[in-house]
Amino acid sequence: MKNQLISVIIPAYNSEKTISVAINSILNQTYKNIEVIVVDDKSTDNTAQVVKNIIGNDKRVRLVESDNDPFRFDKNLNRNINAGYSARNTGFKYAKGKLITFQDADDASLLNRIEIQYNLLCKYNATHLTLDWFKFDEKYLGKTFDDRKYLGNARVLKPEELYKMSERSKGFVAKISPKINSLIPFHLKRKRIINKLFFGSLEDYPGAGNSPLFKREIIEKVKFRKLQERIWPSFMGRGADKDFNFQVAETFKNSYVVIVPLYMWRVRNENERYKDWVSF
Repeated sequence: MKNQLISVIIPAYNSEKTISVAINSILNQTYKNIEVIVVDDKSTDNTAQVVKNIIGNDKRVRLVESDNDPFRFDKNLNRNINAGYSARNTGFKYAKGKLITFQDADDASLLNRIEIQYNLLCKYNATHLTLDWFKFDEKYLGKTFDDRKYLGNARVLKPEELYKMSERSKGFVAKISPKINSLIPFHLKRKRIINKLFFGSLEDYPGAGNSPLFKREIIEKVKFRKLQERIWPSFMGRGADKDFNFQVAETFKNSYVVIVPLYMWRVRNENERYKDWVSF
């Protein structure tokens, strides 16, 4: 798989303030054979114009618009539960690479994230591989991770462990009949009396589930699903990444997670995550 084209899909919704940082963290990767597909998820701000300005300087970037999604807003939860799931599926339609990954429009990656992720995918002959994340900090923008100092000691979760986790996390009804599970509205699944029928162990998919690297063959069998159809949703709603990754781990039985933090996530209250690794 030497120097395969990697498609990087970036779903974007009202991301005018952050998307240039996200895109540049991909364009400046040490792995150069990439294309960037920004999927504008019906933004109402200047996200599209910011992306067009970047395209003027780098033709590896393309801008497309997400498909219409009637399930974007959940009236029972009273909020947008799309979480980029339909935008990511739209990105699949335009991706040319034999390998695919994602970058969220409000986050960033260390500059050798994709190179390391690609090398690990090859090393383990994996179909699907995720890394880990740490809290976004501007001082790490434009930096690389010295994998020689840490990677050899990183924890690796292998296909058997991830498959077992997917089974533990699956609700009873989904195990019996995924079709019946998909017919029941999500807000009913969360009801106190019956929720244990629809939710398993509530484990998250390990690592940075929003940015797996995977072979193109996956999208022939697995797509991001709307909330009501998810077998592994978040209990509070959304959980598109969790559902996608567990779906892949169960279907292909060749997923790996390597616990090395190369993805920067804008998240609150995670100041202590990997505080001992900053020297790397």
